[in-house]
Amino acid sequence: MSFLEEIQKRRTFGIISHPDAGKTTLTEKLLLFGGAIQEAGAVKSNKIKKGATSDFMEIERQRGISVATSVLAFNYKDNKINILDTPGHKDFAEDTFRTLTAVDSVIVVIDVAKGVEEQTEKLVEVCRMRNIPMIVFINKLDREGRDAFDLLDEVEQKLGLKVTPLSFPIGMGYDFKGIYNIWEKNIQLFSDDSRKDIDNTIAFDDISNPELETIIGEESATTLRDNLELVYEVYPEFDQEAYLEGQLQPVFFGSALNNFGVRELLDCFVQIAPSPRAKASEERLVSPSETTFSGFVFKIHANMDPNHRNRLAFVKIVSGTFERNKPYLHVRHNKKLKFSSPNAFFAEKKEVVDISYAGDIVGLYDTGNFKIGDTLTEGEVLHFKGIPSFSPEHFRYINNADPLKSKQLEKGIDQLMDEGVAQLFTLDYNGRKVIGTVGALQYEVIQYRLEHEYGAKCSYETFPIYKACWVEEPENSKDAEFQDFLRVKQKYMARDKQGQLVFLADSAFSIEMVKQKYPSVKLHFTSEL
Repeated sequence: MSFLEEIQKRRTFGIISHPDAGKTTLTEKLLLFGGAIQEAGAVKSNKIKKGATSDFMEIERQRGISVATSVLAFNYKDNKINILDTPGHKDFAEDTFRTLTAVDSVIVVIDVAKGVEEQTEKLVEVCRMRNIPMIVFINKLDREGRDAFDLLDEVEQKLGLKVTPLSFPIGMGYDFKGIYNIWEKNIQLFSDDSRKDIDNTIAFDDISNPELETIIGEESATTLRDNLELVYEVYPEFDQEAYLEGQLQPVFFGSALNNFGVRELLDCFVQIAPSPRAKASEERLVSPSETTFSGFVFKIHANMDPNHRNRLAFVKIVSGTFERNKPYLHVRHNKKLKFSSPNAFFAEKKEVVDISYAGDIVGLYDTGNFKIGDTLTEGEVLHFKGIPSFSPEHFRYINNADPLKSKQLEKGIDQLMDEGVAQLFTLDYNGRKVIGTVGALQYEVIQYRLEHEYGAKCSYETFPIYKACWVEEPENSKDAEFQDFLRVKQKYMARDKQGQLVFLADSAFSIEMVKQKYPSVKLHFTSEL
């Protein structure tokens, strides 16, 4: 198969939603249809019967939530599908925002009973800003929920989307009979036994046909005809071009837990979703069809395999092909690196691949060379844009709770901070270490992972800080105003992991006072000065 045909086969997308809307369950069922797994893990009421395939960190199995982006791949109808299952919880939004830089399209999952929730709004806003094509999947139709038209209105109003339903429910909750697939013109009848034949559909292109009554009953047939008439009148016809430009969002209904409506979603997705798209770098726009390789690191994960203390850097291939044992330029370090065992993923199963194409995600074993946002190329100097770095909102001192394990603690903190889950600051005046995070739940995850992956125990103390401000150091470090600023604020000065100077401001007032008193001191709210 030619290089261009390989790229056209690829579909790389993220699944986003508010926590508990059924995102991880949907991921599982997509894998099930792709033949990548034989049995899905049931994640119910935060008690995990079988661990969900995409939740491979132990804490995720215990809490029943995803706290890290998982990368999963499978083949379906001659297409290579790469799924990035993201955390829904707001405390891990930074990981999700970064992941959205590596996807070509998105599926937004919405709970039929709860409708559009806060975290969904934030994530969709990021997708809208980047014109990422979105498909909406309204989930849990086997439960009592909101009226389908009310939900469609809410999606349009709260998320600012322009929707067109490509399937429509027949009843809901206890009355749920099935789904009429507008895209394929067929009816799928619902059975709450998820183990039964999941391909049970009836071709039905003419809904005025009286046979509809015998299939779903008289009352349901009348309601369905009325609803579809309204759909055709109110909503625009599906236009693939508008979808690809992020101006029109198709909507599917279903129940991921019951394998219902998922095949319809997947069949439509492989037909309409974009193959790898061009990505902007600071230097130029890079097209996936270029034959020279380029890619960027959007995630780093320590201890993917607890038996080997290894780190993997996840690289999204933007253009060309990535080949095993071929030297590539690490742009930030300006040095060539070779990778003898690049990995492709299927949840916790990894396999070494000889060649990967634009759109694919590869995992590279990392001994500390990479940080998030790094670029690899065949020699050209490129810097890919739009990988966000946030100022933390929570700050705590980290203390060693087991003095015999100080080396393990140091190594654990060092590796976990490189993943981007949190930021480490070392205070200048006493050398104490402070961890800054976007959400409070991250402290629990760090504590858990330090103990279970590194054998180190830590405790925290509150540190009342409002914001981390990166300080642009002047060319003349003896500058009197700059030295006075360092002397007056010495208790709040620190260095981040890269050695950059940071002012840990205790209030918004404090930042304003610095700006007024020391006008030459430049403060930044992201680490990329």
